[in-house]
Amino acid sequence: MSNLRAVLQDANAAAAVQRGETYAYRALVERYHAPLMRYARRFLGNAEAAEDAVQDAFLRAYENIRQYDPRRPFSTWIYRITHNVCVDILRRRMHEPIPFFDADTLFPHPIARESTEDNVVRIEMLDLVARYLATLDPKYREVVVLHTIAERSYEEIADIMHIPVSTVGVRLKRARDRLRAQRAQERNV
Repeated sequence: MSNLRAVLQDANAAAAVQRGETYAYRALVERYHAPLMRYARRFLGNAEAAEDAVQDAFLRAYENIRQYDPRRPFSTWIYRITHNVCVDILRRRMHEPIPFFDADTLFPHPIARESTEDNVVRIEMLDLVARYLATLDPKYREVVVLHTIAERSYEEIADIMHIPVSTVGVRLKRARDRLRAQRAQERNV
């Protein structure tokens, strides 16, 4: 199914739910349950917490469906809700607030353009992500999961996380550097 067709089907299903045709929500749940589970599982590092997060995200989305703007992709909206639920879970888990001051967001960075990664680099990143993701700070973990696992563009990630596109690039580069450093450290031990 083409991406445009999926976006239109999502918008039509969401519009139907907004009109009170609640049965249409099932199509959205069926389309996004598996990808959101992969995202939440990688982000939270726990399958049970991921299931709770995705269920909560779908519930929140349903309760707030009237706030969805059908001119925008439903996928970005549901990922944003899921992201917020996951962050809430991490906050509760860590018992400390996420810092207000984030240098990556406050200081401008040149916009890093996405480059097409060849298969070798992508396979290397997937291997690094699988082994060392839990060691990353949550702000880096979420961009890695959204970009590498959920295959979201820099623009979509920026929209989901409410950060500038340039910050996405910076965080992704820093995360990759940290993952590679972890691997190098492991090899030297």
